[in-house]
Amino acid sequence: MMQSVGLGLVVSLLFSETLGLAAGGMVVPGYMALMIHDPARIAGTIFVSLLTYYSIRILSNYMFIYGRRRTVMIIIVGFLFGWLSREFLVFGLPGGVHYEFQAIGFIIPGLIANWMERQGIIQTLTTMIVAAVFVRLLLMIFTGGKVIL
Repeated sequence: MMQSVGLGLVVSLLFSETLGLAAGGMVVPGYMALMIHDPARIAGTIFVSLLTYYSIRILSNYMFIYGRRRTVMIIIVGFLFGWLSREFLVFGLPGGVHYEFQAIGFIIPGLIANWMERQGIIQTLTTMIVAAVFVRLLLMIFTGGKVIL
């Protein structure tokens, strides 16, 4: 896990410096790379991030949300929706099939939503996905195909 987050930091910095796009926060690609094998969790994280993004946009019509206050509000709302996803977005189906659409981490959805607001939804999601795949590829190369979760 430590290697994934470290590589994610390096890849995020490279993407930011070369492309001018952030991958949803400096640590996000590392955590996403660890969860590539679980697309339901990635989908849940993106869903919670979008829910956070749109909630803050609605709240900003009624409150002054800017600067540090905006960042803190996004992370708090993302934390709240992430917690709710852990409680309500876990489904067990007949036959023992179990789907977990819960968010990854506690602040990851808020970080992603923060960058969605800064640079756009499509730019953030595409950069995040490409960076996560790149980090996972580097992990597989460096560990000989054995990625330790």
